[in-house]
Amino acid sequence: MPSRRRFLAGTAAVGATGAAAGCVAHESRKAGVRDVAVPEVSRPSASVVPAARTPSQRLNFVVVLADDLGYGELGSYGQQLIDTPRLDALAAEGLRFTDAYSAAPVCAPSRCSLLTGLHSGHATVRENPWGPGGQGALTEQDFTFAEALRAAGYRTGLIGKWGFGPERPDQPSHPNSRGFEEFYGYLTHKHAHDYYPTYLWDNGKKQTIPENRDGARKIYAPDLIEDRALGFLDAHKDQPFLLFLAPTVPHAPSRAPRLGAYADEPWTQPDKAHAAQVTGLDTLVGTLVDRLKDHGIDRRTVVLVTSDNGPHEEGGTDPDLFDAGGPLRGYKRNLYEGGIRVPLIAWSPQRVPVGTTDRPTPLTDLLPTLAELAGAPAPSDIDGLSAAPLLRAGGAEAARHDHLYFYRNHSGVTPRADRVDGGRGRRLAEAVRRGDLKAVRFAPGRDRNAADSRWEVELYDLARDPGESDDLAAARPAQADALVRLMRSSWVDTYRRKPFGVTLQVAPNDGRFIVTATFANGSARPWTAARLALSVPNRWQVRSLGVATTDRIRPGGRFLTRWEVTPAADTPQGWLTARGTATHAGETATYAAQALAKK
Repeated sequence: MPSRRRFLAGTAAVGATGAAAGCVAHESRKAGVRDVAVPEVSRPSASVVPAARTPSQRLNFVVVLADDLGYGELGSYGQQLIDTPRLDALAAEGLRFTDAYSAAPVCAPSRCSLLTGLHSGHATVRENPWGPGGQGALTEQDFTFAEALRAAGYRTGLIGKWGFGPERPDQPSHPNSRGFEEFYGYLTHKHAHDYYPTYLWDNGKKQTIPENRDGARKIYAPDLIEDRALGFLDAHKDQPFLLFLAPTVPHAPSRAPRLGAYADEPWTQPDKAHAAQVTGLDTLVGTLVDRLKDHGIDRRTVVLVTSDNGPHEEGGTDPDLFDAGGPLRGYKRNLYEGGIRVPLIAWSPQRVPVGTTDRPTPLTDLLPTLAELAGAPAPSDIDGLSAAPLLRAGGAEAARHDHLYFYRNHSGVTPRADRVDGGRGRRLAEAVRRGDLKAVRFAPGRDRNAADSRWEVELYDLARDPGESDDLAAARPAQADALVRLMRSSWVDTYRRKPFGVTLQVAPNDGRFIVTATFANGSARPWTAARLALSVPNRWQVRSLGVATTDRIRPGGRFLTRWEVTPAADTPQGWLTARGTATHAGETATYAAQALAKK
């Protein structure tokens, strides 16, 4: 019987106590379930299991992901027409990345890669919704940065746009299943295009907004998202938290309830509203920062602000009016720099160094960076590299990628983006950056298996030509061919993941169940003081068939144990939960998996 991964509130502290105290049996907070720990054969020394740190010793994280915000749309990145004073202040007081990259030039694959640390040649979702495949979805094999921090005892929340399907609760692609304890906003890609929706999701339930029925535009969703984000900070100010805030601005359609300073500009209505959306994003981030300061937690909170891809041109918005891509070539949907290079600002007073960095930093780096700063294990088979050293006082150098890979297979096309692509906007395309050299190539159609000779390849030197105006492919064929080989090697049809965390198998056996829990260390560092425990429904009986603890699980290693479970006569089926707890880099992490036992 299949298992499903779960991250349970408060498990980090419980796991540490249980491992140190030995065999325990206690009622869980969920009625009708009890925890059973089998006797420990090899108990770790007390020094191996650290005491839980107080909240004041742990960092909080606020990650703000704008929707279609171009590289040049903030004042700190050169914007002249749109006011962004609060974000500009964060850039001046923190670290501004000049060479940050989304993983793809459109939303869904970019966000999947950001969440999971896998680039678009490995990630589960590699395309925006189109054609018979429809809405992309995450799976049980996808491990997100929220799952990493949740295992370390963080309170996790996603507020805003999720962008994956299906649109129903209690399924593997739902935010609650992928590490976010609290979710409020849009589940699917298409729904997030509505700024005046008739409902938003509140965890597993639709929360109706009757004021917006029949086409009325009375309740602006970004205002609801702001209120819920502030409420999250208020509710969890005294515990370590991760807030992933994903407002839908400034995505099309360009709609804003207040045009503010742009009302009298000689621009089109969409351009006025677009500018108001960007300034609204700026105000939102400023309000969040003010609330962090009000609670006295700004100095132990790292704020990261970025975008999922380059600027859009839908709905009558003119990105050229605002020079939305700055000095870069291209827009959303292009694999040129304007479609994938994005703003990235890191801020935390007296913690994050002040200045700029030109380290090429893809947003796949977010998962390992947050995990390292939080003291949480991260999978070793991801493509991201931790940029945590850059965000610590002193600003040490962070490891650099050998190369960055990008992929585009999208049916939709817009006029400016298609012109930049030379009329190839509907073709499959991919790109690689290695050092300062970048290659972009276009397939003859949508067949990525077409012979290399049928692809059109371009080569640029970003150090002297960031606008990608001088194609060097003909002059440097050996360098172009080397980057094409990297593109080929970066793509895998199905990316096989290393086991990570807990899995649970249940096999019927003569009116009983044989339950097998496997605790897999898919990280790059050893785990110590590992322990497995099983929760069963009330009045079910459990008999140990193996050892429940081990001193060490090596990187890539697994720890397995079994139980014989006898159901109560009047309750022939029920949910079983296995918890695995271990120490990593001095911190406790707890993972869980559930399986339904039924005859």
